[in-house]
Amino acid sequence: MLILKACILILFIAFTEPGRAQMAITLDKVVGSITIYDSRRQEWFFTDTRDARMPTLPASTFKILNSLIALQTRVIKDENQLLKWDGIPKSFLGKNRTAWNRDTDLKTAYKNSTIWFDVELAKKIKRKTYKKYLSACEYGNLNFSEKGVDFWNYGDYGISPVNQVMFLMKVYRNDLPFSKKHIAIVKNMMISEQTDSYVLRDNTGLTRKDGQDIGWWVGYIETKNNVYFFATRLIKSSEDEDPYFASYKKEVTRQVLNEIGF
Repeated sequence: MLILKACILILFIAFTEPGRAQMAITLDKVVGSITIYDSRRQEWFFTDTRDARMPTLPASTFKILNSLIALQTRVIKDENQLLKWDGIPKSFLGKNRTAWNRDTDLKTAYKNSTIWFDVELAKKIKRKTYKKYLSACEYGNLNFSEKGVDFWNYGDYGISPVNQVMFLMKVYRNDLPFSKKHIAIVKNMMISEQTDSYVLRDNTGLTRKDGQDIGWWVGYIETKNNVYFFATRLIKSSEDEDPYFASYKKEVTRQVLNEIGF
C-alpha cells in the first residue's frame, strides 16, 4: 500500500492475457489510469485497461507532435526562434501564467506549456496540414470538429493513453514522417531529468472539458538496458479544488515504475 495526500492505493492483480498485468488504482475524488510499456520485457502494464483505451483531449502533451510539425513545415526555423508576445497578460483555467508573458522560443514554450505560442504556430500550420500529419502519425481520433485553433485543448479531438505510448515509441525509434534533425531537436527539448543511470523525456498537459479537469503526464525513460514508455491521465471534477492534483500523476507513476523494476 502507498499512502499519499490523496489516499492512494495501488494493488497488483493478474491480468487474463499472457505476459501482461493489470493494476487497480483509486484516488480520493480522482479517477484515471497509468499505462506503461516495458521494452526489454515487451510487456504492457495497466492500472485500468478500459480507461487506457478511452480517448480524451491531449492538452499540452500535443506539444511534442506540434513542435515536430512546426519544424518540419518550416513554420519555425529552429528551437531558438522567438515569437513576439502580444503584451496581453495570459491566464489559463483562471490562473495567471506570468511565465507566458514574454517573447518566447520553441524550447521555452515547451518547458512552460505556453499555449499562445502553439496557437500562433497552429495558425500558420493550418488544419489541412494537421490532418495530413496526425493521420500519418496515427495520433488520436482525427476528430477536427472543433472550430477554434487549439483543437488539442478544446473540442472532441481525443487520444488514449495506449495511443500516447505508441506514439512515444515512434518518437524514440525515429519512426515518424519527420527529419532525424527535427526529431533530435524535439527529443532534446523533452529531456527533464538526466543522470548517470537514466534519461527522462516527458511532457505534461492540463485542460478542462464538460466540468472535468484532465491532467496528463507522458514520456519515456531510457536506462542502460531498458526503455519504459508511460502515459498517465488523471481526471477530477472542476469543482473540486485540489492543490495536489498536478503532482499526483508523477507521484503515482514513479511508484508504479519502481514496482515493475525501474
